Amino acid sequence: MEIEKEIIGLGVVGLSETVNIRQRSEREEERLSPYAAKSKDARRERQEEECPIRTKFQRDRDRILHSKPFRRLKHKTQVYIAPAGDHYRTRMTHSLEVSQICRTIGRGLQLNEDLIEAIALGHDVGHTPFGHVGEEALRRIIGHFEHNEQSVRIMKVLANDGQGLNLTEAVLDGILYHTGEGTPKNLEGQIVKTGDRIAYLCHDYDDALRAGLLTQSDLPGRAKQMLGVRPSDMITTMVVDMIEASKDRDHIKQSPEISSAMQEFRQFMFARVYNSLNLREERRKGQYIVQALFKYYSEDISKLPQNYLVWAGGNTTKAVVDYISGLTDNYAIDLFQRLFVPRK
Repeated sequence: MEIEKEIIGLGVVGLSETVNIRQRSEREEERLSPYAAKSKDARRERQEEECPIRTKFQRDRDRILHSKPFRRLKHKTQVYIAPAGDHYRTRMTHSLEVSQICRTIGRGLQLNEDLIEAIALGHDVGHTPFGHVGEEALRRIIGHFEHNEQSVRIMKVLANDGQGLNLTEAVLDGILYHTGEGTPKNLEGQIVKTGDRIAYLCHDYDDALRAGLLTQSDLPGRAKQMLGVRPSDMITTMVVDMIEASKDRDHIKQSPEISSAMQEFRQFMFARVYNSLNLREERRKGQYIVQALFKYYSEDISKLPQNYLVWAGGNTTKAVVDYISGLTDNYAIDLFQRLFVPRK
């Protein structure tokens, strides 16, 4: 937590004038909805001395933002594996876009934007190289692997050189349940759960337009009619709908009409983009790399960086999964070439 030490230690002079900044920020009941999560009520697994400037949720956001797992997202696949072009989304740009969309919804509902931002920035750090392709590869090998669960493991155990980030329970809950069957306890986490889907559908559609996989005329009728054909219009429509449908409620929802249109849009994206024949060959290669690396390190655990074995409590399978799932696309490709491809 070197960054935190620097912030807190910014000159002793004037520090006495800042000790009430956090306390002033924690008067959230004066400006936030009664349904909002309050940072002063947040709990950590390990108690810590409070920061004189930042609330607990602000501190969590900063820890995630300055962490190595978050930085690695810039070279992890969103849809296109190691894309040839600078303008396609990566897991990092996706996470930033989720944060922006969800904070807009949170502000409209007077919820805790700091909590929303922390969850959004951290929700995908557990993704494997090659996106869902790598996730599926590990799942086939070991029987169970979910990137949201790995995100929590990274935050609790692996980040910060095996010490974890000691995030608040509210942030970890939002990260864990941002996908899958469960529902986050706080409305802020519920916003990220739906906002994540808004972000990836609209932005993956935008990338598919750029890649020539789709045209605007390909959109199904209901989605086109209800959401529009431009990604920015789609986002605006769904954001406004969530704010209006969730106002003065103790849970986050969408209107039935927009929810139905979004579901049609999602089915269209899976059929035409996520499971596209045009992307299948590259995804097969990504899956093969993950499988080959897993086999290599499982057969000779001494080749694995030994701190992963320590962090896994001696469980070799977990150690290999932790290592491989943390690799970026580029690093995994380079590692595969170094291990399996003869030098010229």
